[in-house]
Amino acid sequence: MRTLDWIVIIAYALGMLAIGRFYGRQNETSDDYHLGGRKMSPFAVGLSLFATLTSSLSYLAVPGEMIKHGPMQMAQFLIFPLIGIAVGWGLIPFIMRQKVTSAYAMLEVRFGSSVRLLGASMFLVMRIGWMATILFATSDKVLAPMLGLSPQATLLAGIVMCVITLIYTAEGGIRAVVLTDAIQSLIMLGGAALVIAIISFHLGGVSAWWPHQWASHWDDLRVGFDSTTRMTVFGMMTTAFFWYVCTCGSDQMAIQRWLSTRDAKAARHSLFTTLWAEAAVGLLLGMVGLAVVGYFTKHPELFTENASLIKGADRLFPRFVMVGLPAGLTGIIIAAVLAAAMSSLSSGMNSTSLVITEDFVPRFRSAPLDDATRLRLSRWISVIIGIVVILLSLLVSRIQGNLVDLCFRVVNLLTAPLFVLFFLAMFISRATTFSALLAGATSIAVAVRIGYAQELGLPPISMMWIMPASFTCGVLAGVIGSFIPIGPGAKPITSEVS
Repeated sequence: MRTLDWIVIIAYALGMLAIGRFYGRQNETSDDYHLGGRKMSPFAVGLSLFATLTSSLSYLAVPGEMIKHGPMQMAQFLIFPLIGIAVGWGLIPFIMRQKVTSAYAMLEVRFGSSVRLLGASMFLVMRIGWMATILFATSDKVLAPMLGLSPQATLLAGIVMCVITLIYTAEGGIRAVVLTDAIQSLIMLGGAALVIAIISFHLGGVSAWWPHQWASHWDDLRVGFDSTTRMTVFGMMTTAFFWYVCTCGSDQMAIQRWLSTRDAKAARHSLFTTLWAEAAVGLLLGMVGLAVVGYFTKHPELFTENASLIKGADRLFPRFVMVGLPAGLTGIIIAAVLAAAMSSLSSGMNSTSLVITEDFVPRFRSAPLDDATRLRLSRWISVIIGIVVILLSLLVSRIQGNLVDLCFRVVNLLTAPLFVLFFLAMFISRATTFSALLAGATSIAVAVRIGYAQELGLPPISMMWIMPASFTCGVLAGVIGSFIPIGPGAKPITSEVS
């Protein structure tokens, strides 16, 4: 790291803090703080959701996955048109009719407080674990190798990044989150394109690094469905479909984005912006992986024990940033990775503080919260969440696998089980409170069985099937459970939720 690189990174951090301070003065109500007055730009909201979902895990995992396992992951983008139809016209109109702040209020209207608290708890566990994983990955895979830090210094650097994110998030609310996310998404896009351009120039053109045959160390190309194979083309498409539909239909971070726009049409525009940005950056990051392979193939002396094609593929892109870029550009790429991490952390902190404030705090108070108290409490809860995330990040290193495996086994474990509750509420008219609880428990059990088969001593099943299998089994359990006369029935959501 050279002086110019540090100047770029410090300028980026100061810019994020300035945005938080600016919008902090405009938040007069909790609705402003969490939903931006429900009239935010669909384009900015779409970029924000893209930046939120494309964390530093993705920014590092996609090149690393391409380097080690090959391009089968790119098959997910083929299913994006179907995702747009399913979410844009199947879920968003229903969600936008519910004038809620927390998505999980919809579950209470249909199934009662127990299912609402179950859904909110699943979201908190999932997203707090997600933030902890992001913080660990960014510190361990980026800050440590790039800055040459000791384990203690790496922890301190991660804490500093988390604290900066916490300050502008707690101060500026959703408006600051959306604007910083939009800026960060452009930094991510520019950073990936810059790496490709520099390597192409260095090697004499794209053809110098573009593969002309299937690499011997890549996974064999498999098209159909196979539960014992790590990844196949149709398996990846199926996983991507379930992940997007489940996330956009049940995750507070996504639903909060839809609710911050004017109507269903605007929310749909946000969704399409997210999908276009996701496809563009995903393809660029895949090309980054190929370009990095070409660079190190020409310079094999730059490989290290912890950064090679087979071992430590996730570390190869960060290593190129340190050895292959001139002063200033290294700082830009590090800022891009930090942007990917901070955009996700900021959204996670804002959404989890909203869920705790709306879904849990009122249960322990005899009198309702006034708006000023609610706003102040949301900010303090954001601070507490930031501290919890820092502590949990110390435990994530114990989970085995590369970053893609880590995403499936930690970050996405509860994605489908959470959506199962919303699917029953939206589409299964016979569903009851009992059947919803049964469906949630069944879906979680299936997800854990697939994700942690090795730890449980069970036959392994490909991680691709965590979401499809847990969703399918959960819905089946919910439908069967709806015929069992246990507990009270449930009422359909026919009007706006207050």
